[in-house]
Amino acid sequence: MRSEPGSRVGDSGGEVAERVRQVIGAAGVSQREFARRIVMDPSKLSRSLSGVRRFTVAELARIADTADVDARWLLGSRTDASAKSPAVRRDRTAAVAAPEGGRPLQIVRETVRLIAERGFHAVRVADIAEACATSTAAVHYHFPGRDELLKAAVRWCMDEDTARRAARIADAGDAADELRKLIELQTPYTEQQRWQWSVWLDLWAEAARSTAVGRLHIAYYRQWRATVADVLRRGVGQGVFRPTTDPDADALRLTALIDGLATQVLAAAPGAGTGTSPEDMQAALLAYVDATLSVPRPFPKD
Repeated sequence: MRSEPGSRVGDSGGEVAERVRQVIGAAGVSQREFARRIVMDPSKLSRSLSGVRRFTVAELARIADTADVDARWLLGSRTDASAKSPAVRRDRTAAVAAPEGGRPLQIVRETVRLIAERGFHAVRVADIAEACATSTAAVHYHFPGRDELLKAAVRWCMDEDTARRAARIADAGDAADELRKLIELQTPYTEQQRWQWSVWLDLWAEAARSTAVGRLHIAYYRQWRATVADVLRRGVGQGVFRPTTDPDADALRLTALIDGLATQVLAAAPGAGTGTSPEDMQAALLAYVDATLSVPRPFPKD
């Protein structure tokens, strides 16, 4: 059975899944509620628990942080008796007090910020440790190697993007409204959105070099394009998009247009008044959708 692409953890996927089930049981909540707490798609959590896919480093870091259990216990790397129960808490006595959200999440977030500012190849573990006001040993405690940390950062970006996307379209009226919300979400208005786009652009370069994180990006981008195609397909069925719409081909064109315009927005300094602004990008995308995909609106009668 094939597992999903990504930064997977360990060979004993069944043992890890069993420990996560113990954590959920100790939390006293439903599987769906636990998925919400760790910002994970419920279907992914279900597949991971059943052994169809493996948990990623980023997912396990969030589970350990949310449940306040030892990440090494989740991974099965601790064999002492005190680590056999999900009730065991991480030993923080020898480390600086973890910030709000937990040390693993802080490490991942600072890694994303540094990647966005400097690029993948310019980010060192020492830089991440300095940004987190901790030691390189503390970083390696949660993420054994630089490659694992970079993959975890990429997966975190992807998970965050998926979670924001699901929350943004939850109250959409129809497929046309969903698409407008997705376009707004992909437009880099905020600093966080600009950071994420900077990471995406750097990932394209990694993909061109066929690196592990680049291949991870390609797999995720395929999922993103499929999401757009599904929205278009639903829109045709609802009568809000033209029946001549080819969902897969139009999703390819629309996502390519989003990428190109976002690159132009990032090339201009925020508020500089020159170049392509986020408002220009969103207006151009909505105009494209209206001109090529939306069912024409009838002219009002005199």
